[in-house]
Amino acid sequence: MADHRSTGIQHIVNPDTWAGLVTNHPAGHLLQTWDWGELKAGFGWRVARLALVENGCLTAGAQVFFRPIPLGFSVAYVPKGPMVDWANRSQFETLLAGLHQLCRSRRSIFLKAEPADVDSSRLRDAIRRHGFGVSPFTVQPQRTILVALTPDETALMAALTQNTRYNIRLAGRKGVVVRQGTADDLPTFYRLMEITGRRDGFAIHGQAYYQAALELFGPDRVTLLLAEVQGEPVAALMAFAHGPTAYYLFGASGSAHREKMPTHLLQWEAMRWARALGCLTYDLWGIPDVDEAALESQFVERSAAASAMWGVYRFKRGFGGQVARAVGAFDYVYNRPLYQVYRQWMARRRRGTLQPD
Repeated sequence: MADHRSTGIQHIVNPDTWAGLVTNHPAGHLLQTWDWGELKAGFGWRVARLALVENGCLTAGAQVFFRPIPLGFSVAYVPKGPMVDWANRSQFETLLAGLHQLCRSRRSIFLKAEPADVDSSRLRDAIRRHGFGVSPFTVQPQRTILVALTPDETALMAALTQNTRYNIRLAGRKGVVVRQGTADDLPTFYRLMEITGRRDGFAIHGQAYYQAALELFGPDRVTLLLAEVQGEPVAALMAFAHGPTAYYLFGASGSAHREKMPTHLLQWEAMRWARALGCLTYDLWGIPDVDEAALESQFVERSAAASAMWGVYRFKRGFGGQVARAVGAFDYVYNRPLYQVYRQWMARRRRGTLQPD
């Protein structure tokens, strides 16, 4: 546990102490929570949590994931962090010094940070001034759609596009039923994930990963929803809640009954779940990273051409909301030659089938 009487960088080892920082910090994010760290720690990552203590309070911090690579080196990654006031230069420099010391002690060849903060030229400049370079590879989606959940359900439904409202009602008329799943439904969820991954050309985690996520965040901060037609599961999703925001992270659908629009009703019920928890925002998590004008002018043509991410945007835009863009990924390099080798390896990897991080 951190000694709150002192000032400086602390390694946080108490879950409640860390939860207090992530919950109360304006930049706190699901991927910086203790349980997200525990999830990744079960699947090849090593986790450390650093916080800046000022006047007895935790004011900034970063949950850092380390992936071991050959010859005793590692790569370091801060997803949706660090949690810091970028305008407070002293705060960031102190936290950054602690991060550098930690990363060098773990023989990291570089540190990748993907802040949750909204993109701006001022923020990009502030990050680069501290020695970071814009990364050629992001891990988390940089652009998303955020749906405000504050209106009542009637107003929330009215904010959807006409076609999406129609499809939600059509699903109900055609006998699609959405129910809350349990751990017993994970094999079904995983089977649908496998179908979706093969169809849309993306890699998925193993079933144990989704099971661990359900156990770590259940029962109040995660939902597994299944859409069924006459008892047959045809689509499913997993969404998470942290503070005022719910995140739609994993979705899957089979090949049967797609004309009955089960995914539309499924997403609507996930938004209702998030709203019932008191969440103010629903993050639809990932659309093509192009400007809004291009998104709107090209989505019909490009989704019709079987471009998976554009099809995702065509679906997600129907739920209303505002497009938002995070500042992106930045790398701080400790070992330039090995970093270049790593970049070349990543480029080859991304030309193949991506493995999820």
